Amino acid sequence: MTNINLDNFSQAAQSGSQYVLAPLPYSDTALQPVISSNTLSFHYGKHHKTYVDNLNNLLANSDLAGQSLEQIIKATAGQTEKAAIFNNAAQVWNHMFYWHSLKPNGGGEPSSTLKQKIEASFGSLEVCKKEFAQAALTQFGSGWAWLVQDGDKIALVKTGNAETPLTKNVRPLLTIDVWEHAYYLDYQNRRADYANAILEKLINWDFAAANLG
Repeated sequence: MTNINLDNFSQAAQSGSQYVLAPLPYSDTALQPVISSNTLSFHYGKHHKTYVDNLNNLLANSDLAGQSLEQIIKATAGQTEKAAIFNNAAQVWNHMFYWHSLKPNGGGEPSSTLKQKIEASFGSLEVCKKEFAQAALTQFGSGWAWLVQDGDKIALVKTGNAETPLTKNVRPLLTIDVWEHAYYLDYQNRRADYANAILEKLINWDFAAANLG
């Protein structure tokens, strides 16, 4: 997984001019007990797939068809008349990024280079994780909490609904999905427990390190 990064990971979502449901980087039981196979089945097999299907329908006979997800997201961001295309393309991309932000037996500590950058920005890895969990908890309504690289700094940002750091001139490293469908079957309203469990047991620091610019 360490060779998958921002430069190539979304290629798996394309097949010619069509967009496809890219395979998960692990089995549907691999994230248990933090994320159940039941949640993964609905989240990946229903929600993520619906965004892919919607995007294909919206882009039929469009000059955007066949472009990368990143190109579509940047071309449609902030354009009211193309909001549906943006929302579905961004959600396909966001979900793919989320799946790779997790790994079985994750957590622990990042590589030395990333850890040093985190410590320079936050003071310690523990403070970074605490603030990451807080960002996930305090994102109002549906959305995402992101660890990003902003120049020489490592920072946290929150985005609502389908918004993504790709449009904000920062480089995403990791994300936690805080749409209710990501955790409600397993955690009900305990979003904080979900976020903390991901950070302790599933977060993929190797993916974050590979995404450093």
